[in-house]
Amino acid sequence: MFIWCTVLFLLGIAAFMDTIFNYGEIFRQINSVLFMLISLGLLIRTTTKIKAKKIENYERRIENLEIRLRTLQLEKERVPADF
Repeated sequence: MFIWCTVLFLLGIAAFMDTIFNYGEIFRQINSVLFMLISLGLLIRTTTKIKAKKIENYERRIENLEIRLRTLQLEKERVPADF
């Protein structure tokens, strides 16, 4: 994510310098396309990280539930049946 943001920032600086020194002749045609592609990359990266975080939360929850289940089973084995 940091790399994508750095590339986008550097492209912004290059476009700004091009505007000042070359009156935008270099970046005028490709500037918007580059920014759109990098923004799309950032969007895709963010969504995949969100999905991975959800899966990680589910795995952690399952692990906690398994631990609780084991402790309940151990407690059940320790308590003698009074029936």
